[in-house]
Amino acid sequence: MNKKTKTIIWVVAAVLLVVLLAVLLMDVVGGAKKILFDEFAVLLKETFTGTDINGDGVITKITELSVEPYKWTAVVKDGDKVIATYTTIAPEIYSFDSLYSFFALLAPEHVNSGLSQLPFSLEFADPNAGSIWSSLLPFFGLILLCVVFWMVLRSTSGANPSSMNIGKSKAQMQSNLKVRFSDVAGAEEEKEELKEVVEFLKSPKKFQALGAKIPTGVLLVGPPGTGKTLFAKAVAGEAGVPFFSVSGSDFVEMYVGMGAKRVRDLFDMAKKNQPCIIFIDEIDAVGRRRGAGLGGGHDEREQTLNQILVQMDGFESTESIIVMAATNRADILDPALLRPGRFDRQITVNLPDVKGREQILKVHARNKPMAPDVNFKTIARITAGFSGADLANLLNEAAILAARENKKFIENVHIFDAVDKVEMGLKKKSYVMTEEDKRIIAYHEAGHAVLAGLCKYCDPVHEVTIIPRGNGAGGFTMTRPAEDSVFTSYNEMLDDICMTLGGRVAEELVVKNVTQGASGDLRMVTATARRMVTQYGMSDKLGLVAYDSDQPVFVGMEYGHTDKVYSEETAAAIDAEIRRLTSEAHARATKLLMENRSILDNMARVLVEKETIYTEEVEMLMKGANWQEVIAEMDKNGEERMKNPFASMVKDEPKTDEPKTEEPVAEPATKAEEPAQNAEETPADGENTNE
Repeated sequence: MNKKTKTIIWVVAAVLLVVLLAVLLMDVVGGAKKILFDEFAVLLKETFTGTDINGDGVITKITELSVEPYKWTAVVKDGDKVIATYTTIAPEIYSFDSLYSFFALLAPEHVNSGLSQLPFSLEFADPNAGSIWSSLLPFFGLILLCVVFWMVLRSTSGANPSSMNIGKSKAQMQSNLKVRFSDVAGAEEEKEELKEVVEFLKSPKKFQALGAKIPTGVLLVGPPGTGKTLFAKAVAGEAGVPFFSVSGSDFVEMYVGMGAKRVRDLFDMAKKNQPCIIFIDEIDAVGRRRGAGLGGGHDEREQTLNQILVQMDGFESTESIIVMAATNRADILDPALLRPGRFDRQITVNLPDVKGREQILKVHARNKPMAPDVNFKTIARITAGFSGADLANLLNEAAILAARENKKFIENVHIFDAVDKVEMGLKKKSYVMTEEDKRIIAYHEAGHAVLAGLCKYCDPVHEVTIIPRGNGAGGFTMTRPAEDSVFTSYNEMLDDICMTLGGRVAEELVVKNVTQGASGDLRMVTATARRMVTQYGMSDKLGLVAYDSDQPVFVGMEYGHTDKVYSEETAAAIDAEIRRLTSEAHARATKLLMENRSILDNMARVLVEKETIYTEEVEMLMKGANWQEVIAEMDKNGEERMKNPFASMVKDEPKTDEPKTEEPVAEPATKAEEPAQNAEETPADGENTNE
């Protein structure tokens, strides 16, 4: 609805409201003098008797009297000239019989022969018959009600003035999409799978000649931000076919049956524009499993899902329509939606690996001026676990930081700060801490970093800082895996628990008065230990039994199932095993920090002085350097290193665009030389330790 139409509607409504108020006030507002009924009765008696009842020396002679429902009006005339007009207030006599009795009471001698002998003309209105305005009043009210209803109907039916548009599909058709497979990076296998769909759309007869049936649907499954929607657009762009996009929530409406109607309308539109692609984003909004125990058989979502199932199964073999859908909760979809003949193919779009992240970074850096020394391979290594959307956001944050400093190029330091900002929040450098708080945080983070260097299977330390962050952390220790790994071993999990407890143990040894700063560490430790016991079968006491699942809970599927997976005795044994793992890790962390107390003290002192240290400083401290030597080295090379903060993490790594003829970087020969370079942990087990 445009602005002009809204203005006209409000003007019409205002006019109707004014007319309605005028009707209500017309009989009230007038030139007649209003008096009480008792005073009016005195005027009538003076007219009947011709005597001065009031004693004011004036005898009123009423010449005309009009009796209406709840109102009497008397007119006094001298010839044709109106001398006075009186209107009663709340008269008590409003029927013909009562009127006759009242006149007979005032002057019985004047009414014995009937009202025709009255000394004035009388006009009597039936009290049960309203005036013309009373008749028009319901009419105006009906018009006003219709206007209001019309406005509500327009607001619910969208911009189209036709109220029947409410059942139309909200899908948007896009033709000649410019997105291509070259715009999608980091998922080569998924591309190959979808290239067949493009061939189906371009040359369907080639496959039909061999008896192959064009796939009805393709379901893209994967974590948020992995590019599922971009893949669907790329397929339509490569095939050059119309692209109908709609969200799963667009089918569900406040009116019953509208979802199914919109599904029918969507597929009718697609049949008129085939070959084409229908893309339903977040299909789990309408495709959830039916009969889950929540809602009845007439649930609007179930009706919509039933219509989708019917439409997808009703395709003829010659129709070139492919339905693509995206979801990150394939476990809650209805089985009928996933059977062959509907969504024939399910393609899982996973988080990119280090090579995929490098390619994604290059795609998003096309329209951004990057400094010559920016190495995408190095950035890809420190962004393990990032999705494509995360990487796009990372470069965007780096561009914002560069613009804030009035730089012409995005430099390494901007990308480095953007990684910290995306993962840990904004630095709060202006936050004023007491010296005691700074000392506590420094020892806490030093405890994490020292144990990360001492434990064989921990990831290398990338950054340690005591600068508070916007997420509530007083500081954090960031560790990064040397390379992506699919699996996480038992020893890696134990070392991760030990390292995570390093902050609490450092407080116990040095501060002697523990704080709440380790609350987040304890939650992480407990979660890791519980997964080891209940999911991974890493407890000799409980054996190779899975007591829990890492799948998210769907209330609709679990509702009504009250059977216990294990007994109370087993639950107690699980708690005991979790406590054993954490207790042993705590004892090990205490022993290691006590044996390396000098390293802990030196690192804490450097953190108090410099607030942030990186891989080079951690390595120097782990090799026995004191805090004065580390600070002197930081003062010497600090400015040069901040221009390329990644240099300390990856040494002698070639530029991404150079030929890859070099040998891979070898692991250090001994633990003493490189205590922080033995790491094979996956991003899923946590890469950052923050308080």
